[in-house]
Amino acid sequence: MTIHNLRFQGICGIEHLKYWTGLPDYLFDYPVLKQNENEANMFKGGLAYADKITTVSETYAEEIQTSFYGEGLNGHLYYHRPKLKGIVNGIDTELWNSATDKLLAADYDYDSVLEKKIENKRALQEQLGLEQDDSQFVIGLISRLTDQKGLDLVNIVFPEVLDERTQVVILGTGDPRYEGAFRYYEGENKGRVCAYISYNEGLAHLIYAGADALLVPSLFEPCGLTQLIAMRYGTVPIVRETGGLKDTVLPYDENTNEGNGFTFDWYQADLLLDAVRRAKALYFEDRGRWNDMVKRDMAKDVSWENSARKYLALYDELSSEEAAK
Repeated sequence: MTIHNLRFQGICGIEHLKYWTGLPDYLFDYPVLKQNENEANMFKGGLAYADKITTVSETYAEEIQTSFYGEGLNGHLYYHRPKLKGIVNGIDTELWNSATDKLLAADYDYDSVLEKKIENKRALQEQLGLEQDDSQFVIGLISRLTDQKGLDLVNIVFPEVLDERTQVVILGTGDPRYEGAFRYYEGENKGRVCAYISYNEGLAHLIYAGADALLVPSLFEPCGLTQLIAMRYGTVPIVRETGGLKDTVLPYDENTNEGNGFTFDWYQADLLLDAVRRAKALYFEDRGRWNDMVKRDMAKDVSWENSARKYLALYDELSSEEAAK
């Protein structure tokens, strides 16, 4: 059984479930299906009866055994931890390929990213009505506009993120309060902010290619795909260290010039702002090192190859255990 996002569970009335399934009474004891006196949890039952449980990143596998991330099932998952394994997701590297992407203003690869990426920035600025300026630091945010995605932090620091050298592009829909907040920021900062409150596949591709950095400050993120796509397109991720974000984005170390993004740990607005400022400082003050990071990101393997090998090993293990019975 694979957990993608523990927040979404199948909880319903016990009598309702008994009626429709014909399941025997003993299954509704607390260790198996029972959620509380009157409700059953099919997800909980699935975890109990599965031979193996996987989830979509190593860090998330650890997080969901704690009360903060466990969505009420942390004790249940801790009990079943011997059969729990985290395997980080990959992305479709044929669909998300800057060298062949027909939705871009200019395609590019590892060798041409530093010369060609700027053409996509110009196209993005032109399409969204932003000031035409190659020197601007463009931050992209592609997301469902919900609390999970850390948008309350973004809302707090937004005025401080913006300055005369920074532009922000938001693409997504969701909670009306965030849609309204980002529309407000656009209205107050014409030419520097675009809030595209809709779904647009072509624009998403262009943001990945045209932005300098992608913001993913999630409260929790089982795996996350946007940071993987961003790296595939040479766009530096700025993320919170949670779930798959922590597993896939190595924080930049100025002493060694290593790392492939900027991170912050505690869920606090000032720490998010600090991560953005560190990214901007490197971009404006040491473009050579910034460009090194862009190329490291493009070279990173974000495909399904490594993940698939881990799943195959897990299935082989299950087959061996079954054969030994």
